[in-house]
Amino acid sequence: MPLRLRRSLRRLFRTRTQAGSYHVVADIPGPTPGEPRSVVVHLPGNYHEEVRRYPVIYMQDGQNLFDDGTSYSGSWGLAEELVSASRLGADAIIVGVYHASQHRINEYSPFVDERVGGGNARAYITWLCDVLRPAINERYRTLPAREHTGVAGSSMGGLLSLFAIFERSDVFGFAAVMSPSLWFAHGAIFDWVRSRAFVDVRIYLDIGAREGERTLANARRMRDILVTKGYLPGERLRWVEDAIGVHHESAWGRRFRKALPAMLAVPRHRHEPRS
Repeated sequence: MPLRLRRSLRRLFRTRTQAGSYHVVADIPGPTPGEPRSVVVHLPGNYHEEVRRYPVIYMQDGQNLFDDGTSYSGSWGLAEELVSASRLGADAIIVGVYHASQHRINEYSPFVDERVGGGNARAYITWLCDVLRPAINERYRTLPAREHTGVAGSSMGGLLSLFAIFERSDVFGFAAVMSPSLWFAHGAIFDWVRSRAFVDVRIYLDIGAREGERTLANARRMRDILVTKGYLPGERLRWVEDAIGVHHESAWGRRFRKALPAMLAVPRHRHEPRS
C-alpha cells in the first residue's frame, strides 16, 4: 500500500475515534418558571472539524453521566464509552439533563404512587420537547427530525423514557430504556403501554440479571408486551439481558456503547468491543 494512502487511512481512523468534549449549559429556562435547568452537552470528537449535523439524545440524570464529582454514586463514564460507540459508526450529540434533586421522582414518574407521590412526567416531557429541544437545535448542529431525536435514561429515567416514546412520538423516534423502574405505582406502566397505539419508533430495552428476580421478571414482561404490539426483536426492538448487570451507573455506561448503535440504527459490525 502506498505511503500516502496509509497515512490518509491513519488520519481518518484517528479523526473518527477521537474523544469528544462536554460542557455544562446553565442558562436553559427550566420546567419550573424562574428556575434555569443545567444540562451537560457532549459533542462528538469530529464536531468542530466538520460541518455535518448529528442526531440528538436527551438523557436523564445528567449529573451522573460524565463526572464522578457530580454523581452521588459514581458516573456512567460515558465519555469513554462514546469513543467505543464511535468506532461502530455511532455518533450523536448527548444532552444530559440534570435531575431536579428532591423533585426527581415527581418529574420522572407518569403516575402517582401512593407511597412516594409523583405523576408530573407529562409536564416534564412537554418542557423537554417544547423548550429544551428548540434551544439545543438553535445552538448546535443537530438533525432535528424525529427519526434523529431520542430519549434515554435508567431506573426512573428509564421509566420516563419509555413513557416519552409513546407520549411524544411526534418528537422522539427512538428510546433507550435501561433498567426501568416498572414497579412504580403498582406497575401502572404495563397497562398504559398495552393500551397505546403502535407507533413507528425504535426501542432499546435492557436489564441486568443481578438486579433482582422481580426487576428481571418485570423487564421480561414489558419486552413481551412490546413484541405483542409489533416491536419485533432485531427490527424495532433491541432486547439486552446483561448476565453480570447490576443496578448501577457503571453497568449502564458499559451497555450504552451498544445501545447507541441500536438506537441510531447503525448496522452491526463483526468486531464490536466486548462488554
